[in-house]
Amino acid sequence: MDFVEDLPKVKGKSVLMVVVDILLKYAHFLPLSHPFTAISIATIFFSEVFRLHGFPESIVSNSDKVFLSLFWKELFRQNDSKLAFSSTYHPQSDGQTEVVNRTIEMYLRCLFSDRPQQWIDWVPWAEYCYNTSYHTALRGTPFQLVYGRDPL
Repeated sequence: MDFVEDLPKVKGKSVLMVVVDILLKYAHFLPLSHPFTAISIATIFFSEVFRLHGFPESIVSNSDKVFLSLFWKELFRQNDSKLAFSSTYHPQSDGQTEVVNRTIEMYLRCLFSDRPQQWIDWVPWAEYCYNTSYHTALRGTPFQLVYGRDPL
């Protein structure tokens, strides 16, 4: 999990929460309002990620105060999951989320550069484009691996 911040404020949203499956590379891009809290992050995670993929065995995140909160620690403890924090010297434990962040930022720049107040409307397209793009490491697309078929 990571965040893309400083997007133009549209419909009260100016942040994207980026959630990437480490194995399948499938990603979700979830618009958020700033400031966000542990409860708002947990709510959107469960409504948009958990409902589709279940609870993860672990999550890699930076040391943002949201993820250090007692709420998250207790939530993960109760679900027998672990939260893996990255360090100052290695901010992204596998670098994967940063690559996805750069990709989503590129997609959004291409899609909304002439209409910055519409970026939030393009997030579903950007997510679809990312998840249906060929990944050499996968020898396919994340969409194919998750759904077992090519997208229409």
